[in-house]
Amino acid sequence: MKIAGVQMDVQLGEVDHNLRAIMEALEETARAGAHLTLFPECALSGYCFDSKAEAVPFAQTIPGPATDRLAETCNRQNCYVVLGMLELEGEDLYNSAVLIGPEGVIGKYRKVHLPYLGIDRYTSPGKDPYQVYSAGDLRIGMQICYDASFPEATRCLALLGADLVVLPTNWPPGAETTADYCINSRAVENGIYFMAINRSGRERGFRFIGRSSIADPIGKTVARAESTEPEILFADLDLARARNKRYQRVPGKHEIDRLADRRPEMYSLLMEPHGLTTPRDDLEAS
Repeated sequence: MKIAGVQMDVQLGEVDHNLRAIMEALEETARAGAHLTLFPECALSGYCFDSKAEAVPFAQTIPGPATDRLAETCNRQNCYVVLGMLELEGEDLYNSAVLIGPEGVIGKYRKVHLPYLGIDRYTSPGKDPYQVYSAGDLRIGMQICYDASFPEATRCLALLGADLVVLPTNWPPGAETTADYCINSRAVENGIYFMAINRSGRERGFRFIGRSSIADPIGKTVARAESTEPEILFADLDLARARNKRYQRVPGKHEIDRLADRRPEMYSLLMEPHGLTTPRDDLEAS
């Protein structure tokens, strides 16, 4: 099964222009045989808005005009797409990713972990439980950008049966190590494919670093953007590899299963609310 990721430039506030570019790229990847194509975070609207009021006119509902047009392409080409966009629901603004297929909108994800950066300063955090969606035989989990820095999120999606986790992102300078190490780590930790697609170009003084990549279930990079310029990545998935969690390196002597070997009873600290005493607090108190 072939997948694709489109590292593209995005024009701030130019929804029609961005949608045309997205649809042209989707046509190209579909003709090349891609079952699923991933676009960057906020690919429809751009990211570096300076207020919620400025961003709202460029947000859309899900389903909405953009998802309807992409669904037409998916239906005609028999393919699937994940798109990053700003979602408006009532008075709430979300940084969202939406999975669209031949039948229309299949599912969406609202960014849970929000950095103090760009439009995320003004969006509401997602609160829906993690879900895995089917795109034909492929089981997909969605995250957005900063979410990759929280391994618990990817582990939840793996436990729900994801074959592939997709990460539309807008990595600026400072995120190089996330791009270079976190993607492969999330893949090997969970025995899944992980695809992170960044954007290129600049917005309001921010330069985006590219570094889009796709990692396989043993954490090996199978595709990587060669520059910060627009580029399309392709990779072939073997779903059996993502679903076989038990590795027999030496049968009967060296076998591991990173999901079955977990010890959840030891992780209760992860469930403690913010404000828990930290080691630094303890040291200062002493």
